[in-house]
Amino acid sequence: MTTAQRRRARVRAPELVGRGWLNTGNREIRLSDLRGKVVLLDFWSFCCINCLHVLDELRPLEAEFHDVLVTIGVHSPKFAHEAEAASLEAAVERYQVDHPVLDDPELTTWQNYAVKAWPTLVLVDPEGYVVHVAAGEGHLDALRQVVSEVVAEHDAKGTLHRGDGPYVAPPPAATELRFPAKAVLTPSNTLLVSDSAHHSLVELDTDGETVLRRIGTGERGRADGPRPTFSEPAGIALLPDHVAARVGYHAVVADTVNHLLRGLDLDTGEVTTVAGTGEQWRGGDTDGPAGAIDLTSPWDVAWWEPAGGVVVALAGNHTLGLFKPLEDRVERLAGTTVEGLHDGPAAEAFFAQTSGLAADGDRLWLVDSETSALRYLDADLTVHTAVGKGLFDFGHRDGPADQALLQHPLGVTVLPDGAVAVADTYNGAVRRYDPATGEVSTLVTDVAEPSDAVLVDGELVVVASAAHRLERPVAPGVRLVSGDAHRVKRPPSVIAPGEVELAVVFTPPTGQKLDDRFGPSTRLEVTSSPPGLLLEGAGTGTDLVRRLVVAEGFAEGVLHVVAQAASCTDDPAVEHPVCKLARQDWGVPVRVETGGPDRLPLMMGGLDEGI
Repeated sequence: MTTAQRRRARVRAPELVGRGWLNTGNREIRLSDLRGKVVLLDFWSFCCINCLHVLDELRPLEAEFHDVLVTIGVHSPKFAHEAEAASLEAAVERYQVDHPVLDDPELTTWQNYAVKAWPTLVLVDPEGYVVHVAAGEGHLDALRQVVSEVVAEHDAKGTLHRGDGPYVAPPPAATELRFPAKAVLTPSNTLLVSDSAHHSLVELDTDGETVLRRIGTGERGRADGPRPTFSEPAGIALLPDHVAARVGYHAVVADTVNHLLRGLDLDTGEVTTVAGTGEQWRGGDTDGPAGAIDLTSPWDVAWWEPAGGVVVALAGNHTLGLFKPLEDRVERLAGTTVEGLHDGPAAEAFFAQTSGLAADGDRLWLVDSETSALRYLDADLTVHTAVGKGLFDFGHRDGPADQALLQHPLGVTVLPDGAVAVADTYNGAVRRYDPATGEVSTLVTDVAEPSDAVLVDGELVVVASAAHRLERPVAPGVRLVSGDAHRVKRPPSVIAPGEVELAVVFTPPTGQKLDDRFGPSTRLEVTSSPPGLLLEGAGTGTDLVRRLVVAEGFAEGVLHVVAQAASCTDDPAVEHPVCKLARQDWGVPVRVETGGPDRLPLMMGGLDEGI
């Protein structure tokens, strides 16, 4: 968007309203305090993998414009647990958020800015006007361009003030583990734990406390060798002996923020990179040589014999990958990249930020955190849901599986009796699902964000991530909890029955154009829950504007929208232009009302004066 276009769309930025502030030294911030600065509002939720991606995308931008740009994280929670002040404080530390954060549990500021998706970025100029909006990921270059233009304009006008912003770093905390993620029992009868916020692995005695060795320097990085570095590692999978003997490493580690799989030699502690390029997948090949395929936030890994390899929970694009160590190959195992809850053949199933895996013979159990669901993949590569209702329903309720509710689970463990234990993270509980009876019960409560569990000598050892330790629950036992059902507070978009225009707004930044050298530069995929909500308009096409026909007789539903746009440097003299792919997934809750709007705009990048 050019300077002239921004002037035509002069919209005063609403005030920042919420419950409180973090990373400001207990100081409340008003937009008037930030006059003279370029302000970047990052509407995020700490459950959301796309939001976590954006936190990392913004780090170089914040460093480059450190004296003129102030980033404000506006935390807009999806789940009830995220609305707790202590939970947000822990998340800000866990993900090393190095800018002020507004706690907005009632979504007041979210609604004032008409936000419709996590994550959404809003750029405000030094005079307090909104100049750019972008939803989703992949906007770093566009933001850099717009910020550069705004800085130049206001430097010339004398309205730009350079200097430090309002960020105040919190005091550091010292614990042996910091936000551990996953654990496995090694063949040597020790516990190997991913110490996520310390960017390392820790081997513990089976008491869960005695440190035997630390693998990793503790610095964020991706170095191989005897002094390796990681970036927020999570899942760990042990390889079968015959596979380990041939490939030269015993375990595969999901190095989440590096978008890599790492191989670990348990004898020497040496680490090698075995899959991924280090770049985040944003479209393109998913099958090929392991070192040539981009991955996206691998969160957990598990060896599954029916697939002949390591299944990878690729939380970043809602799919399951398959890493075959003996073939040095990565493939797509299941999922379409659409975020949702849809069963059936693996290639057609929808997942939602799969975060935990556990193999049990011909069945691979998994938990999808964003749909609060327990699911499994069978040997015929068909996906089934045991517990879970969709993107916007959650709670803590036991009983028959079709009525039971979870809240953002991150881990699953097979129990000796064939039942599974679910690390029900945002409920602070460990739940039990019995496949034989279809009943859900509660084993343990009052655990600080359990993210995994492992069996040691028949006892359940729980990774209490937010308590920074492993815990052995005292005499865990089955009990029933009849808790409340919850729905996401996010207000639905009202639309009319009949014809509705869906318009995804994307404007390439100054100096770039849509890249149509190799075919259409944009892609739009639309589905709905329930499927009958849309009489017309579902499917995949290349136009970012789509005519939908909404069926009569539905009061509400969800539109699943996946959009992407490729843009490149707009200069014919440049032989190898810089090209970027912007992408966003929306799960848009809608309420259907006679007389409602017949246009549904979704911002992916730029400004839409019709919003």
